[in-house]
Amino acid sequence: MSIEKPAVPHPDGGFLRIRLDLAYDGAPFSGWATQPGFRTVQGTLEAALAVLIRRPVRVTVAGRTDAGVHARGQVVHFDLTPAEWHALSRGKDLEPSAALRRRLRGVINRELTMPLKDAGTSRRAAEALAGAIEVRAVTLAPEGFDARFSALWRRYSYRIADREQTWDPLLRSISLWYKVPVNEDAMNEAAAGVLGIQDFLSFCKPREGATTIRELQEFRFVRGSDGILTAHLQADAFCHNMVRSLIGGALLVGAGERRPQWLAERMFARIRDSKSILAAPHPLVLEEVRYPDADQLLARAEMTRARRA
Repeated sequence: MSIEKPAVPHPDGGFLRIRLDLAYDGAPFSGWATQPGFRTVQGTLEAALAVLIRRPVRVTVAGRTDAGVHARGQVVHFDLTPAEWHALSRGKDLEPSAALRRRLRGVINRELTMPLKDAGTSRRAAEALAGAIEVRAVTLAPEGFDARFSALWRRYSYRIADREQTWDPLLRSISLWYKVPVNEDAMNEAAAGVLGIQDFLSFCKPREGATTIRELQEFRFVRGSDGILTAHLQADAFCHNMVRSLIGGALLVGAGERRPQWLAERMFARIRDSKSILAAPHPLVLEEVRYPDADQLLARAEMTRARRA
């Protein structure tokens, strides 16, 4: 069941809106969105909720992630009746939020460790997936909260190991092993040229009926004491493939294959073609989603919907 309008928590009727804060290892999943026959984060979560609530439960996510992309700070919401919410405690002296978190973690791991039918997944491989999704927090959301539309911004990180001495086999699943050293100063110059409210069509895979205009609030590269170069990107929202495409372009600049001005020139050309190169997904992490104060949640959601329209 999907409730599109923000729910109003009320003990005597209506729906309660529940917020989940999640972290997950994206490697074993075919992205966030449900796909028949494939293991996805949304599919796993909704299957677990259906077991606990005893009916289909549709979740709304702050930001979809591609196959192989990870999250430390993903946020979703879904709606329950007051009776369903309070029944989670099963008569024990336990808050429904604590009960749901405990039970949901258990059912999610059970779902993950079941081999997918017709997918060639062995039981041993499936059992290794336990812990791939972690429920960080369960809360009763304030009135007007919408995980997607109430968000002020999303923040991503991307790890780049561009020197052989930084190629750590233990971190290879979350780092890009780049074959040549890159110039982070040139990359930061290129990144500064695409900040602000822009049309990112050249760096997005457009969805039908959706805009490619976004406000890129932060885009910078920082080299740590360990030699790893980390990209930090923050925007009000990201369209499909936007982060990986921007990083792919910046890497060409860092490697000396393009001038720093090229990234902005590509953006203003508003052309998506073979020159738009996607960086690999596995080093990309959704780090955080930020929301306004409770009394501004509904206004923010309404403003975002209007702008997207």
